[in-house]
Amino acid sequence: MSTAGEVPAFFKSMGSDSPARPRQQFCGMFCPVEGSSDSKTLDFDALSMCRGKSDSRIIDRQTDISQPRKVEIRESTGKEALQNLDDKRSDRLLIKGGKIVNDDQSFCADIYMEDGVIKQIGENLIVPGGVKTIDAHGRMLLPGGIDVHTRFQMPDRGMTSADDFYQGTKAALAGGTTMIIDHVIPEPGVSLISAFEQWREWADSKSCCDYSLHVDITEWHKGIQEEMEALVKDHGVNSFLVYLAYKDVFQLTDAQVYEVFSVIRDLGAIAQVHAENGDIVAEEQRRMLEQGISGPEGHVLSRPEEVEAEAVNRSVTVANQTNCPLYITKVMSKSAADIIAQARKKGTVVYGEPITASLGTDGSHYWSKNWAKAAAYVTSPPLSPDPTTPDYLNSLLSCGDLQVTGSAHCPFNTAQRAVGKDDFSLIPEGVNGTEERMSIIWDKCVVTGKMDENQFVAVTSTNAAKIFNLYPRKGRIAVGSDADLVLWDPDITKIISAKSHNSTVEYNIFEGTEVRGGPLVVISQGKIVLEEGTLHTTEGSGRFMARKPFPDYVYKRIKARSRLAELRGVPRGLYDGPVCEVSVTPKTMTPSTSAKTSPAKQPNQPVRNLHQSGFSLSGAQVDDNIPRRNTQRIVAPPGGRANITSLG
Repeated sequence: MSTAGEVPAFFKSMGSDSPARPRQQFCGMFCPVEGSSDSKTLDFDALSMCRGKSDSRIIDRQTDISQPRKVEIRESTGKEALQNLDDKRSDRLLIKGGKIVNDDQSFCADIYMEDGVIKQIGENLIVPGGVKTIDAHGRMLLPGGIDVHTRFQMPDRGMTSADDFYQGTKAALAGGTTMIIDHVIPEPGVSLISAFEQWREWADSKSCCDYSLHVDITEWHKGIQEEMEALVKDHGVNSFLVYLAYKDVFQLTDAQVYEVFSVIRDLGAIAQVHAENGDIVAEEQRRMLEQGISGPEGHVLSRPEEVEAEAVNRSVTVANQTNCPLYITKVMSKSAADIIAQARKKGTVVYGEPITASLGTDGSHYWSKNWAKAAAYVTSPPLSPDPTTPDYLNSLLSCGDLQVTGSAHCPFNTAQRAVGKDDFSLIPEGVNGTEERMSIIWDKCVVTGKMDENQFVAVTSTNAAKIFNLYPRKGRIAVGSDADLVLWDPDITKIISAKSHNSTVEYNIFEGTEVRGGPLVVISQGKIVLEEGTLHTTEGSGRFMARKPFPDYVYKRIKARSRLAELRGVPRGLYDGPVCEVSVTPKTMTPSTSAKTSPAKQPNQPVRNLHQSGFSLSGAQVDDNIPRRNTQRIVAPPGGRANITSLG
């Protein structure tokens, strides 16, 4: 019998490539890979691209993109298959010869996964029979993408966005995204919990990848606070969104936003903001329509860049005063992104989320002669008409001033958008982007040299997982993490088109864009869902991911700021001197002429016509009826008390 802590000799050699280097002892769920923490720089010559292939052959294969690059997937045969007869579809999967890419390091290793969880990482792994094997041939293995902002199956004035949870998550998987976080939007008068349960019902029956839910706050009263507490404690929600836009529908006042942020901070959640000045937008929409501008161009003209930037700055101010972590959704303009970057430099806990649309295209399309095409780009905040904006936002994303990426995927078909054919303010808002997100970012950031492969993983999955408390289950390739993986080809090219995308709408806002980089194989919950361009999805297979409050990545700084920000009064003696008496006059409100606020009309006072003279030839005056005093003594004549007799 071996003593406690000792490993039998047989197991010491399992998974080891050398007798002198026995397999390390298992040390917990998230056991580090042997040697992976020694250095981020590996000797690829010695490793021979992980599989003993010659360097020249590898280089030729990677540079020659004219030849199709196939991934070898082998099924179990012989004795291995006999050990797995009871399984209709094996949940055991082995990826050999891949280059694992996390946000902090890249290294070559094999991965074995079972029951949807990564079980082993290393070389020469000892695995059971009945295993499906993928030969990666040195290609990159990334954590599955996390799309932090989708709006699948979103209700809008009796309509529903074109892609439901099945079609939307199917499109996400096709692009390498293995988890989405959707937004719950309660209708006015509907409780947060009722709306949340409705979204759960829709997603559970249709989603084909894992998902979670943000909850939007569309009104504010004491009952909302109690529901927020219940959602955090009992339903796995740790993020809430407030609107500074959509006046008279969803918009909250600054005082209400202050209260909501205070509640969110106490609950350990994340405050998200849709940042636009709703009052200015409403006035500008009215002005555009009065000028006869009713097409999609009116949408962007009524929402100038300053409107977004002002609301972002206001959100940062309220977040600083309440010491609440802030997350700005849909960063669409340079000035809004700059305010986030400046706030972060000053220590504010704020995160910025550009979306696929703002990173991959611009707002020049609002002036298209084709109304349907122009309307397909309508979203809020709008795409910037400045054609240099996408490159600017990609640069800020690459240097860390912006941290996460979503898609805000919420497309409507042309017939639905035609509701606003005569009034741009009635066009349903939303664009596509969940399928294109990862390829757009790779093409705009990695191919151009703005970021490396590790930063790409950070902005497409890891940062989101850390902010929303999903890490390391999501957003990382490690023992114990979910088996959500993407075998990525950096050289594959694709032209985006509505003819080939997985969305149900007629237009794709990236139509004709050529992107380099895309998924070869996508694995979700340990199962292959995409191979050689073919999707194998199962409707309703997605799982709801509950998220706990107080994520360390966010709240370590919040707690430190709370300790430093404790306010104390100045100790001093009581004042016992004289105190002036004052009378408090209540503020008088000027009566409004609006029938809304003043239903009873005020009687009009007679006004004297100053053009009529008070002189009459008869000697009568208009004020003869006013009694007068015969004499009036002047106590202090004009000019002061002067002694006239002394002037000489």
